[in-house]
Amino acid sequence: MTEPTFKITLAQLNPTVGDVAGNAAKARAARDRAKADGADLVVLPELFVTGYPPEDLVLKPAFQAACRAAIEQLARESAGGGPAMLIGTPWVEDGKLYNACALLDQGRIAALRFKANLPNYGVFDEKRLFARGPASGPVTVKGVRVGVPICEDIWLEESEEYENVVECLAETGAEILVVPNGSPYARDKNDVRLSVAVARVTESGLPMVYLNQVGGQDELVFDGASFALNADLSVAAQLPAFDESIVTLNWSRGAGGWRCTGPVAPLIEGDKADYAACVLGLRDYVRKNGFPGVLLGVSGGIDSALCAAIAVDALGAERVRGVMLPFRFTAQVSLDDAARLAKALGFAYEVLPIADAVNGFEKILSKPFAGLPRDITEENLQARTRGTLLMAISNKTGAMVVTTGNKSEMSVGYATIYGDMNGGFNPIKDIYKTEVFRLSSLRNQWKPDGALGPAGEVIPVNIITRPPTAELRENQTDQDSLPPYDILDAILERLVEREEPLAAIIAAGFPAEVVTRIDRLLNVAEYKRRQAAPGVKVTEKNFGRDRRYPITNRFRDDGKALTEPDDGLVARAGRASAEAFEG
Repeated sequence: MTEPTFKITLAQLNPTVGDVAGNAAKARAARDRAKADGADLVVLPELFVTGYPPEDLVLKPAFQAACRAAIEQLARESAGGGPAMLIGTPWVEDGKLYNACALLDQGRIAALRFKANLPNYGVFDEKRLFARGPASGPVTVKGVRVGVPICEDIWLEESEEYENVVECLAETGAEILVVPNGSPYARDKNDVRLSVAVARVTESGLPMVYLNQVGGQDELVFDGASFALNADLSVAAQLPAFDESIVTLNWSRGAGGWRCTGPVAPLIEGDKADYAACVLGLRDYVRKNGFPGVLLGVSGGIDSALCAAIAVDALGAERVRGVMLPFRFTAQVSLDDAARLAKALGFAYEVLPIADAVNGFEKILSKPFAGLPRDITEENLQARTRGTLLMAISNKTGAMVVTTGNKSEMSVGYATIYGDMNGGFNPIKDIYKTEVFRLSSLRNQWKPDGALGPAGEVIPVNIITRPPTAELRENQTDQDSLPPYDILDAILERLVEREEPLAAIIAAGFPAEVVTRIDRLLNVAEYKRRQAAPGVKVTEKNFGRDRRYPITNRFRDDGKALTEPDDGLVARAGRASAEAFEG
């Protein structure tokens, strides 16, 4: 006797938030592809019709109505035969807004399932947007009972607030679990997802399909990397990361239940995955916001070099423009390295000396500055001149300015607000300086699939090996103001990602005076970070969505709150400590 079979098409696609018609068209094309494959069911990611995350846009009644109309139209189109469609959408029911999945089949909305467990941590704030749905039973597709837990419904916590949705589905007769997700990329996230899926499969005894969206949305990057597990925990299918993919999985039912076979694509991990995330994040930010291209200040330093490589890989050299803005402190080696970088990557490049502008500003300011010594103000004036010129070119051409500060600089305020912090998007905002060095060396040996830049050595080795410098005064290096980057980044990772107490960091062997100073700089730079451009999230705790500290904040990790402003709080009012231009 022939074993029963079932075909599920996974549509790992890249929606655009707010583009209801465009997202519905993508879903329609995926259904056509699934029909050609003879599929019984095509599955799209969480809230696909809105794009994810829709944030407060989903509270707008007109937007809710547009989403509902699109779902109803897709449902009507299913009347002509072919696969059923499972698609994520917001849904208003009895005056409540739900994060829902709609099953569309035979010309109608055959079933709705609502997300029961709403995440409210890190980048997620769904509790303020959606009502909690009930833990419901499976939906039936072509005689097969399919359980539909939505994303957080499988990320269980020991809490009375959480419903054990998978347990409910197993008890009510589900045969296969299909999980639509909007799970953003973070370093080593694949291992975390797989361990969660393994736990749910082990508990339920049911095979699972884990479908994730792909693409960039503001600071978030969704890496796809969808997969399927059989009930014996074997990997039945693996879709690629950072790329759209439509794959049909073949299922057969034997004595032990349903079993799946499908393609298993290799996944990139570690530094390669971080680099690919930066490329995809920049590409989609530019594409989805309609910019014709980008421009960036090219200093001959490593941060701008890495950003240039990312930009060319994301957009192609013809859509990238580099501008060198030298002053009298700019070394010839910086000019030479910047020119070599532009030639290796193939992007348009020009040199615009800024001496006339800086001297002009100093002349204008000579009266208000009379009797005051030269200090960091004049250094920052160089950076702000550069920022003004880049924004003027952006204003004239429509190209977006890529800002190039790394996470180390963003952490301690080693950047000039309204200067080198100017720009629309920062692909390395969540990359520490030590990682910038690693990714630059990596890019000279490898590039991700689909990258539009050339292969081989694209970042001159001298840029990687030369000591970093802001070149705002003679013979300046970053280490004049900061500890060595390997020490700085190790301390910052403990302060930012782990939230470790100062005492624990000092006990781990770091000098007490260095740890205390870095913690102070981290705190007083919050006002700068609040005004910084958005940038790709790659760590578990980025600045912005994950780490949201108050700007006005006198608490210090010594057990006491400050009763008087410290020197950092005073300095940031005008002469912010450690301000510089680099990248």
